[in-house]
Amino acid sequence: MASQSFDQGVAAWQDWQEAPWGRLRYAVAEADLAPHLAESGSGPMRVLDLGGGDGGDAVRLAVRGHHVTVVDYAPAMLATATRRAAEAGVADRITCVQADVGSLPVELAGGGFDVVLCHGLLPYTPDEEATIGVALGALRAGGLVSVIAMNRHSEALRSAVRTMDPDTVLRALDAPTVHTGMFDTELRLHTAEELTVTLRTLGCDEVHHYGIRVFCDYIPDDAVKFDPAYYARLEHLEIATAGREPYRHTARLLHLVARRELVARRDRRPDGSQSRSGSAKSSSTQ
Repeated sequence: MASQSFDQGVAAWQDWQEAPWGRLRYAVAEADLAPHLAESGSGPMRVLDLGGGDGGDAVRLAVRGHHVTVVDYAPAMLATATRRAAEAGVADRITCVQADVGSLPVELAGGGFDVVLCHGLLPYTPDEEATIGVALGALRAGGLVSVIAMNRHSEALRSAVRTMDPDTVLRALDAPTVHTGMFDTELRLHTAEELTVTLRTLGCDEVHHYGIRVFCDYIPDDAVKFDPAYYARLEHLEIATAGREPYRHTARLLHLVARRELVARRDRRPDGSQSRSGSAKSSSTQ
């Protein structure tokens, strides 16, 4: 997609973020990530937000004291991120870089970041393995990568609730994409199972699976979600069930938090396991 499509959609995107389903996306993602950040240390961390757009995730992390570099190729999105950082009083903790994720500046591509976010980027990219590879390449050994994508398992259920048309649901079962009117494009659908294999194959030895909007998208009455009291109860429910079986598997969005291996290993099988003949070498040689 051209950057103009994203720039022209800034206002609509911000409206979406302020709607209940948009607020849940950021609130649940922050709650999912929080314990993993706490395990990684108490001090400020260096975070790279790939395709970070208007800073929705970045500002939240900066408010918590972390230093975030937002990479996006849409100038209007980055301008909004800069403004939001200033309004939140964290302009000194957020750096915006206009670049394509596939061709990051050298200082970012091998920057040894503590955390790399890949939130909502995979639906727009044709090669998820290459994109995740870029994310892991910018991450220090032992660092965290956070991936949010659209869950293919949810599409048929959502269609059933919203359309009540068996034929539409049947088509949704194997649909590889879904159309978005906001940016007028096809978004690629993924599953946590597939992306977990990719993460393990590329060098992650911990992968934690969460769901975002486990119930929200299946509640047909959208109007009630705007009621503050109802929203507060819904957010509490969503955070409580984000990591629970079986709910995370049918959530509208999948969220994977993985840790890059401290020691890289050879002879990795496609499922991420190691062959017995594999030998270890320091990740610093990669």
